[in-house]
Amino acid sequence: MIQFISSAVTLDAAAGEDSPRTITGVAVPWDTPATVSGGERVMFSPGAFDLEGKRPKLLEGHDMSQLRGVVTEMVNADEGLLFTATFAKTAAANDAIELIKAGAYDSVSVGAIPVKYKYDKNGVMVVSQAELVEISLVAQPAFKDAVITEIAASQPEDDEPQPIDIPEEEPMSTESTPTPAVEAAVVPTAPIFAQAVKREEVLPTAAEYIAAAIAGGDAWHRMSEALKAAAPSAPYIDTESNPGNLPVNIVAPVYNNFRGLRPVIDAVGTKAMPATGQVFIRPSVTTHTSMAAQSAQNAALQAGTFVISSNQVTKGTYGGYVTISEQDLDWTDPAILALVLDDMGRIYANTTDNVAADALLAGCSQSAVLTDPTSPSEWVSDIYDAASTILTNSNGNLPTHLFLSPNMFAYLGKLVDSSGRALFPQVGPMNAFGQVAPGSANGNNVAFGLQVVVDRNFASDTVIVGDPSGFEIFEQQKGALTIDVPSTLSRTIAWRGYFATLMIDATKFVKLT
Repeated sequence: MIQFISSAVTLDAAAGEDSPRTITGVAVPWDTPATVSGGERVMFSPGAFDLEGKRPKLLEGHDMSQLRGVVTEMVNADEGLLFTATFAKTAAANDAIELIKAGAYDSVSVGAIPVKYKYDKNGVMVVSQAELVEISLVAQPAFKDAVITEIAASQPEDDEPQPIDIPEEEPMSTESTPTPAVEAAVVPTAPIFAQAVKREEVLPTAAEYIAAAIAGGDAWHRMSEALKAAAPSAPYIDTESNPGNLPVNIVAPVYNNFRGLRPVIDAVGTKAMPATGQVFIRPSVTTHTSMAAQSAQNAALQAGTFVISSNQVTKGTYGGYVTISEQDLDWTDPAILALVLDDMGRIYANTTDNVAADALLAGCSQSAVLTDPTSPSEWVSDIYDAASTILTNSNGNLPTHLFLSPNMFAYLGKLVDSSGRALFPQVGPMNAFGQVAPGSANGNNVAFGLQVVVDRNFASDTVIVGDPSGFEIFEQQKGALTIDVPSTLSRTIAWRGYFATLMIDATKFVKLT
């Protein structure tokens, strides 16, 4: 709430005990700036107050426990907001009236809550709409014309009211007139109280300065004004002259845009890798038994055989390391060790996924030609041809996934029918062939009834139709390993894992080239 000291005020006390006792004057001068204690300057624009709102209270010294009456009338004038307030019939109100007669109270100030405001080029908060909460009697005005100039005292009913003269105050010189200061809360919607004497400003601490800089808005305006108010006229102090008082702040967490996604590995899944040996065997059936109709009773049945081949898999080791000084480990905030380990995990995930993507593409022995990736009809034709090939050559299996490089994913998502409607709308109608969204690389995308897997590690123009069960991935993640190096006061940190792939059944895949 903001308090402004008003200009001329009069007290009217009509004859008779039952007659109302009122005080009149200017509550708020328009376009008159005042400096709040936090360093911010505030002024009200003409017509800033709602004259039809709740009636403000009449107080002493902005203290709600010192209630003396209510404001009964408000009028907008050229010079400011005019008001009339009525005193209650209480002993405390009588005492206040006597203090006004004696000249102890010669001014009023207001308590208001800003509702709409903006800052001018000089940093002054210009309030265009505010709620008037209370008007208070005060002893010392912040403006030289904020004094009571006329009082009419109460008289018995049989006497005419006589004016009481109040000695005029000697005008204050320009040099000695205190600058009006307004004591402000953190936000303009909180109560802010005026005071006639400006408080002594001090330079903010480094923590206060940083907090205001991060908060911005009103807090930064107040901080800027406080710095100006606290600085001596000579020599001038600014942030360039006291850099030791302004620390460099780091806003956590550290931003890392590298996503350690593994689309191919997630689609295929991983199998446990044997703990011993550099090479291990993954068996697969390559020749199946034979069945046929018996040619005649007691005739021999169809002879057959059963062959299991030994697929040799060689373990690969993938990883990397960094060496960090002991000082970097001890002094950094956020701690460098956690950041390094997080980044190593992301890079390891991407590296192994790249190995899997390359191995899947290289292991595809069946292929077809996709001549025009912008043609919906060719996509449909090639997908069904691939499904037919897989069904025939893999002994009855059908494809479940569609693996794509980023550029082919874009071609797929932009396919439209002859009427210009998306072939794969994000929210699919009943006649849609699937659902593809540009913000979803995997999981939610379906095209031609196949789960779409987009991987940036695929070579450009990659399209693979297949069943992931024909491609196997083996992995043993070892994670982080740290070793101290006393001779250099440092620590070596490594991240590693064992990884291997096997195209165990190439008949389950067709690549479109």
